[in-house]
Order: sequence, then structure tokens, then C-alpha cells
Amino acid sequence: MRRLLVALAAMAAILAPALPAHARAGFWAVTELDPLPAKVRPGVSYTVGFWVLQHGTHPYEGPGGLEPIGLRLTGEDGTTLTFDGTPLPEPAHYATSVNVPAGRWRVQGLQGMFAPYEIGTLTVPGGLKAAPPQFPVPAGTEVMDYWGPVKPPGFPWKATAVIPNRLPAATPAASAQPVRATQPARVSAAVDDPSPWRQPYALVAVAVAAVAGTLLVQRAARAAARRRPHDPPEREAREGEEVISAG
Repeated sequence: MRRLLVALAAMAAILAPALPAHARAGFWAVTELDPLPAKVRPGVSYTVGFWVLQHGTHPYEGPGGLEPIGLRLTGEDGTTLTFDGTPLPEPAHYATSVNVPAGRWRVQGLQGMFAPYEIGTLTVPGGLKAAPPQFPVPAGTEVMDYWGPVKPPGFPWKATAVIPNRLPAATPAASAQPVRATQPARVSAAVDDPSPWRQPYALVAVAVAAVAGTLLVQRAARAAARRRPHDPPEREAREGEEVISAG
């Protein structure tokens, strides 16, 4: 068994470099910055918005949350500045406040369990020169709009089709529809679906019957335990007769 595991590990090490980066990682993420000021000056505080998008197109879908989230700036002398991100109302949207000294800084996005993402080089005073995309999204794909009015700056990432957000809260057009037009669809879906999870009254009835049966069985068991015969069966059969004993 040990030899088999060693062989599999060696095969994975050989094949991994031949796979695309996203296939090797199994999962990956991209950090997109909201538009920055035209010129960033030293000693001035700026609020920077950014997005952490799994597979470059959607919010993180794994268990738990992503920690840490933020921006990391590394200077030419090795100085490192880390700015923690604060979640904003939109999914996968964060913000942080930065105050950067003069110099050239390598900018990376901290993405929790995902590898840091190379955003580009920031020159202060000056602006940001974006790095080439590490995971280019292929053209001609479909993407989901999870956001509504406020979207990541790269949306829809060269997609040919955009699927509207299915959440009613983020689709004002759907919420403005008359109630008469939406009620029949929901009712017919509940009636046509034979799944027991669509029949709450049946589930309640089954649950009540099960609880009642359990209580009756327990009550009968307790009553049987309390009955203790004081006389043998033959004594009960002679109830009312006189018993004379000769001494």
C-alpha cells in the first residue's frame, strides 16, 4: 500500500507542471481593484475597493469564510505594508484604507486560502501599472450576475451571455411585477411536485402520529410496571369463599 501511495505521489508531481494553473490549484481566485485615483500621492489616505472572485467570475462558494482578505504592498527595499479588507454589502466586495509612502510597490491581493494574486506595480507619486492576468477568462462563456447595480469593474469578462441574478432582492424589475402574475406560478409548482418536502401538512400529520404512538406505548409500559399482583391466580378465583384451617 505504501509503495502505491509513493507511486501516485510521484505521478502527480510529474503531471502537475503540464496542467494549466487553475487545474493544478483545483481552485483559484482573482482580485480586481475598483478604479483608483488618477494619481496616488505619498502621505495621503485613500479608500480602495476591491473584489475577490473565485475562478475570476463569482463570489467564493466554499465552506466558511476567506481570511485574511486585504492588500499587500512590498517595496523595493523589502518593506511590507498590509491593509486588511472590510466586507461591503455586495458579495465578494471589500474596501480598505491605504496610506503609501513614496516609492515603487508590488501590489498583491490577499485571498484567504487562495494564493496571493498579482495586481501590479504602484508608483507613488504616480499610478498603478496592472500586471498581466494570471487566469484569463476565455471569451464566449456564460457568467452569472450576482450583484445588480454595483458590479466588479471587469464584468462581464468577455462573456457572450449573462444570466440575471435569481435573487428577488437584487432584481428590481422582478420585484415590481404584479402579484397576480407571480402567484399562480408558485402555486402550480407546489402542486405539480410530488415530493413529500412540498407537502408540509402531510409531514406534520406523520410527525404528530409518530409522537402520539410513542407516548401511548410509554404510558402502557408504565401502567404495566405499576401493577403488581398481591395474590396468586388461584386465590383470585376463590374470591368470596371462606377458608377454614384446622389447627
